Amino acid sequence: MKTIENFNFKNKKALIRVDFNVPLDSNFNVTDATRISAAKPTIIKVLEDGGSCILMSHLGRPKGVQEEFSLKHIVNKVEDIIGVETKFVSTATGEAAEQAANNLKPGEILILENLRFNEEETKGEKDFAQALSKLGDIYVNDAFGTAHRAHASTTVVADFFPENKCFGSLLAQEIKSIDKVLKTGEKPVLAILGGAKVSSKITIIENILDAVDHLIVGGGMAFTFIKAQGGSIGNSLVEDDKMELALSILKQAEAKNVTIHLPTDSVIADDFSNDANTKICDIKNIPDGWMGLDAGPESRKQFHDVVMQCKTILWNGPLGVFEMENFANATIALGNSIAEATKKGAFSLVGGGDSVAAVKQFGFEKKVSYVSTGGGAMLESLEGKTLPGIAAILE
Repeated sequence: MKTIENFNFKNKKALIRVDFNVPLDSNFNVTDATRISAAKPTIIKVLEDGGSCILMSHLGRPKGVQEEFSLKHIVNKVEDIIGVETKFVSTATGEAAEQAANNLKPGEILILENLRFNEEETKGEKDFAQALSKLGDIYVNDAFGTAHRAHASTTVVADFFPENKCFGSLLAQEIKSIDKVLKTGEKPVLAILGGAKVSSKITIIENILDAVDHLIVGGGMAFTFIKAQGGSIGNSLVEDDKMELALSILKQAEAKNVTIHLPTDSVIADDFSNDANTKICDIKNIPDGWMGLDAGPESRKQFHDVVMQCKTILWNGPLGVFEMENFANATIALGNSIAEATKKGAFSLVGGGDSVAAVKQFGFEKKVSYVSTGGGAMLESLEGKTLPGIAAILE
């Protein structure tokens, strides 16, 4: 696996695909700079070698050129985080971009305008990728969040750098973290899958059953398993058409010696609201008119015991409706358990939108081994797919 550590960038221009798709407020201030900070080690390595950086990214989903999605809004934030004056050019290709790149001196940074202002980017057009390739000497992909897209800047452009292409340190770390869970991790390996629906996690479950020893199923998707086994779940979320599949997953797990852990009790509510009446109930006996919105205290204790005996842990998806304070307790308890196991030497990987949001919200970010920066890309990796942005560097 070629990474930036395999290259010396002295007097070279690194064309780096970063993922600076960051949230902005109504005054165009960056409200969460995690993705910019994540790219810092790669940028600093190039600059310290005596090279320069040409950064390309998308921002949002613009329809053509839209002022509010211009990357000029993030230039100051990039300067703050990297600590280097940063130039900007209001196009991604063409004469102005080429001139700005040619004028770049060692130790300098240039940000190109939003790639998605050009429809050729998402269509993966070769001519657009070739125009981008003229700007740099070495292509570096450090954007895990877009590695599952076969776009011009994430995949096609690599063709124009047959020898001079590599992963940035962020993307290399993402690949290693997922490999640790699926291939090289110390056993026992535990996967925790939560969230609303079984249907969105089927391929992940089927792919990871060969890699894990324990699987905790929580969140809304647990009720499909409970109902399939004959439980009464009241008005809880369920996918009736996936009950056969749930039973088949339980059978497959048994055949592969994987222990599946389902919640045994639930915090139930008479309405989908933080102010609803609540009580604790056996998860197989939820009365009509009530719905399970969080795992109960018995389940939390059971899950804690499982987490503490495992050496490699993947967490994807919350255990309850954590956005509502009264139904966040199981997700917080799980975060505490994983943090404790990590402190004792386990490797823990958190990935997928909602679990990352929960980890940040409840302050677990620094207490786990690695928090993935890519939602869709992480899920596709766990499904066993080779992502186009990764394949393009490996070829």
